[in-house]
This record gives sequence, structure tokens and C-alpha cells, in this order.
Amino acid sequence: METASVLAVCRVHQLLEDPGSVGVTAIDKRAVEGPVRVHKLGLRGDVQASRIHHGGEDQALYAYSQDDADFWAVELGRDMPAGIFGENLRITGLNASTAVIGERWKIGLDVEVEVTSPRVPCATFQRRMGEPHWVKRFSDAGRVGTYLRVVRTGSIEAGDHIHRLFVPAHGVTIAKWFSDPSLEDMEALRDADADGQIRLQPEYLQRFEQLERRLGV
Repeated sequence: METASVLAVCRVHQLLEDPGSVGVTAIDKRAVEGPVRVHKLGLRGDVQASRIHHGGEDQALYAYSQDDADFWAVELGRDMPAGIFGENLRITGLNASTAVIGERWKIGLDVEVEVTSPRVPCATFQRRMGEPHWVKRFSDAGRVGTYLRVVRTGSIEAGDHIHRLFVPAHGVTIAKWFSDPSLEDMEALRDADADGQIRLQPEYLQRFEQLERRLGV
């Protein structure tokens, strides 16, 4: 089995003009060399242009897997360099999209992170990729990657190993919750949160309400 590791650490290269509400976007992430400090709000030197929709402690880092990037390279017929998805971490040997909500990883010597929620594609992402109907294509594929909460700060760099420290028993993955959430998934997450196994962010409560309305509960 391939050892899970960080292929690249990416942070904003430059702010780009964008027709969205903020006027600029920080989606242009590119790989950097050497160790990078990680704090509770993400990588030192990184930024989110829209703090309403991105960032905060529950979305401090965004991880995307090389397997998923390879899928899109074939689908789109072009290279998918680290950072193209706006990710902070390009990883291998571990699939970010199929990570269990609430599982914890140790990265390198001292950084610990927790899987929180799927990335929801937006119009800015579509403009970045330059692909028609990109939001729908990305969503339909379910290869969305995951946001991470920083549990313990430190430094990370390309080549650092990733160790899964804890995987919650509820078994609901990022991809399953994003693409095909069920009432059983919702109850499993609620129970895990109530038992203290995981800590769900407020957005999950909104999704629970939406799911219950959609299924007529």
C-alpha cells in the first residue's frame, strides 16, 4: 500500500480580479518549497478573499488527492498541477474525498488536522477552471476533496507523511455526504457528535434541516 504523504503545500500566488461579489479571488494557489507554518486559520502567508464562504477554523485547509486530480487530467485532457483546485494540500496514498467526517490525521512531526466538510464548488471555481458547466461536472463526480480543521499547529512541507490517527465508527464519508446523504447518515453524524466522537460545524445543522424537508420528515 502506498504511504500517505503530502505531495505539495500550496498557498496563494496572487489575487486575481473576479466578477464575483468580492471583486478578487485567492483561488490561485501554487506549490511552495520548504516548510510552511500552519496555524488555526490555515497556512502562514495564505489568504481567503471571501471570508463569508471560505476560511475560518473549520475550513482552515483544503486537501485534494492526486488520484482525483489524475481523474480530471484524463477527463479534461490537460495537466492538473498542485493548487489548480485551490487546494492547500495535494496528497497521495489517502483519498480526501472518501475520508470519514471527523477522522484525524497527523501530518509530519507535529501538525494534527480533522476532516470537517466537503468543498462545495462555486462560480469562481468554474471561472478558474475555464470549463463549461464545471460546477455541475465537479459535483456530479463527487471528487470534491475535504476541508480540514487544525487541531494542533506546527509546520508542514512536501514529503511529509500522513498518518490516520482516528477514524470515527459512523463511517459517513465526505463524498457520501456531499453526493447522496441519507437520513441514516444524518442520524449517525448526530449520534457521533452527541457522543463527542466528532464536532460538527454549524453548516451541518442547516443541511440536516434541508435533508429532512426534502425527504418529508
